[in-house]
Amino acid sequence: MRIATYNVNGVNGRLPVILRWLEETQPHIACLQELKAPQEKFPEAEFQSAGYESVWLGQKSWNGVAVLSRVGMPEVSRLSLPGDTEDDASRYLEVKIIDLVIACIYLPNGNPVPGPKFDYKMKWFERLDAHAEMLVTSGKKVLIIGDFNVMPTENDVYKPEKFLKDALFLPEVRAAFQNLLNQGWTDAVRHLYPDETIYTFWDYFRKAYERNAGLRIDHFLLSAEVLPQLINAGVDKTVRGWEKTSDHAPVWIELRD
Repeated sequence: MRIATYNVNGVNGRLPVILRWLEETQPHIACLQELKAPQEKFPEAEFQSAGYESVWLGQKSWNGVAVLSRVGMPEVSRLSLPGDTEDDASRYLEVKIIDLVIACIYLPNGNPVPGPKFDYKMKWFERLDAHAEMLVTSGKKVLIIGDFNVMPTENDVYKPEKFLKDALFLPEVRAAFQNLLNQGWTDAVRHLYPDETIYTFWDYFRKAYERNAGLRIDHFLLSAEVLPQLINAGVDKTVRGWEKTSDHAPVWIELRD
């Protein structure tokens, strides 16, 4: 089974790119982030024509997450991250597909630092940490998937020295990611490829893609019950080079059935 994640940076504006990618790679499940579309403007019919059932959480102009599946309709279990009833940002969608619990997330960026956006990011991380601990101890097969807006190590950023004051690379942000791993989660890509240079995002500016000046910020965290099924992982890097594409590339893992 192939499971993918893709920050699409606008689901309707990038729809031809997304549909082409789905057709060429045929993931069984795909988590999308940064839809930038209100609930009623999500292209459900187009995805259905491509063979995918979908559930989504839209938001006008910003945020938004979705889960697509061609192996059964996703059963929604959560539409928000617990811990703050006043947070109405569309950033967390938890579903069950077959025997898998999948949390599709779009963690806040947090820039500029310092400021309210960074404070919000760290509070969101605290809420994720609390909920993730419940998930990882549930005994179920759980995956937390999406755009974490974190480069966990210096191997995940092309020039670490340029990001020392960036909200995606600050010590407390990386520590928060490590706290998740310490609960018992496994970073799937790094588990398989501990030393390779792997990026999932390239800025639109300064020919970052052409120079391979990238960041690894899109991740799969697997619970111990899923890890034995992990057999492969990768990045569909060429998609980043397509016309009118997102600044992220799709990332995927393969699980043994």
